[in-house]
Amino acid sequence: MAAPQTSLSVSAARRLALNQSLFEPQSLQGAIDRLGFVQADPIRSPARAQDLILRHRVDGYRAGDLERHYASLDVEEDYLYAYGFVARRVWNLLHPRSHGRMGKFEQKVLDVVRSLGEVHPSALEAHLGRRRVVNAWGSYSKATTHALEELHYRGLVRIARRERGIRVYKAASPPAEGVSAEARLTALVMVHAAIFAPSPLKSLFAGVSRYRSLGDPRRIVGTLVSSGALRTHMVDGVTCVSPAELTTGCEEEQRVRFLAPFDPVVWDRARFTHLWGWEYRFEAYTPVAKRIRGYYAMPMLWRDRFVGWANAGASSRDKGLDVDLGYVDGRRPAGRDFTRELDAEIARLAEFLKVPGV
Repeated sequence: MAAPQTSLSVSAARRLALNQSLFEPQSLQGAIDRLGFVQADPIRSPARAQDLILRHRVDGYRAGDLERHYASLDVEEDYLYAYGFVARRVWNLLHPRSHGRMGKFEQKVLDVVRSLGEVHPSALEAHLGRRRVVNAWGSYSKATTHALEELHYRGLVRIARRERGIRVYKAASPPAEGVSAEARLTALVMVHAAIFAPSPLKSLFAGVSRYRSLGDPRRIVGTLVSSGALRTHMVDGVTCVSPAELTTGCEEEQRVRFLAPFDPVVWDRARFTHLWGWEYRFEAYTPVAKRIRGYYAMPMLWRDRFVGWANAGASSRDKGLDVDLGYVDGRRPAGRDFTRELDAEIARLAEFLKVPGV
């Protein structure tokens, strides 16, 4: 690995991270293509993660738009560093996955899916019965559902749409094996580096280690650094990398934003702590008595600093929007500018959720 090429201040690294990820709002397809991946999560408090992520990046976005328009988009549900919605260019890099031989039951399920076209999991029971198997969490799942998930991971079936949140499957063909494993691995490293730029080198290695079946990720990172495709920075003693074409930007945005706990800006907790100076923790699965910031506290960005967090949800009194705010140092930022922009963000959130205000 080559020595870091540049020294980057923490403030410049923050601007690079924000400038890269919080780009000018555009079309839904354009935003997915630009991001490469949007993490999904079913918790609605106040909305699902994928919707909260996209609302900052899609012009006029409303909660549920991704699900409503999914069938017409060039996007797939799949697993990158988490489960979510993958741009087609990235999905093509993920498949075919090396996952051993397919079992006889999975082949039967695939044959039925191919014969029926689109298949709701419950429809398979009439053809293959209601046998149950132990899943990865040690509990029981329907064998047909388990087989569909296995086929989906292999890229042999895809999510065509959802019915009341339930995946409806159809047969798919993984990309042809015309692209070499090394080329796929190289492109996937660049995808991860772009999503989390500037990414701590340690975090990047951890993220791309799952692609070891395609080659040696560490060697590929070294090659990309040597070629200049990846640029290295020393940020307050931490070696970080980013795609060479990215810039830090010159102006800080005068805006308040509530970001989802799974937003790309927030997702790498080590990077978040390093760049913004405090430790954010997702507490939805933390016992109530041990929560510090709330069930679904959304980090609150003001200019280029995360100054606190917001918990938001529908009011039990008038079906409006309840917003509870907390601040990192216990103090609300001073000035009318912050108050004005905070009110504007709350109004945007209410419009996104289609609720009548605060």
